Amino acid sequence: MKNDNMKNQYRINEQIRVREVRLVGDDGSMVVPTREALDMARDQGVDLVEISPNANPPVCRLIDYSKFLYQQKKRQKEMKAKQVKVEVKEIRFGPQTDEHDYQFKLKHAKEFLEEGNKVRAYVFFRGRSILFKEQGEVLLLRFANDLEEYGKVEHMPSLEGKKMFLYLAPKKAGSQKKSQQARDREAAAQEAKAAEKEQETAMPANGGMFANAKISADALKKLTEETED
Repeated sequence: MKNDNMKNQYRINEQIRVREVRLVGDDGSMVVPTREALDMARDQGVDLVEISPNANPPVCRLIDYSKFLYQQKKRQKEMKAKQVKVEVKEIRFGPQTDEHDYQFKLKHAKEFLEEGNKVRAYVFFRGRSILFKEQGEVLLLRFANDLEEYGKVEHMPSLEGKKMFLYLAPKKAGSQKKSQQARDREAAAQEAKAAEKEQETAMPANGGMFANAKISADALKKLTEETED
């Protein structure tokens, strides 16, 4: 069925009933009477295919029609293969979500964005909890900030009925930049590690000093005892 639709999409040979056409090819283009273009097609053993009927005059090519359809079908498959299917994943919060639940949902949102999906996070206000809409907005803004390395905000928090939505789109691979917050965390971790290593290095030295002091005290005590004897 699809092949039939594609065949009917183009007019060929005697189906082209205009006075003149523009022939295009590797050598350029030229306007010729349609009858002459048909004669050229017959001489070359190919078809006269109208590829742009709305042009003035219509644009045609001299090509084997079966080969032309094959190339068109192949091009469509390649374009379809390049299209990435993006899904929208939902993350739901309450206006008073606890920290454990927040971190759990944050982890899932990171995974969704890394897979190339969009994220729609929202806070659902039930009954009188709508009074805490500012708290819900703060929660969503924190969520967006924590995901800064993985996604970009497409739509800031907005209230729609009883739900406040935040929309995030994944960042392109290779273009993710570390946020200042992440850089600060890494710097603090490196400083803590360096301080710990320095402390571990100093401990044997201190231990040695105390050990030497203890040995000296024992030797002095023994010397004193021998003197008294």
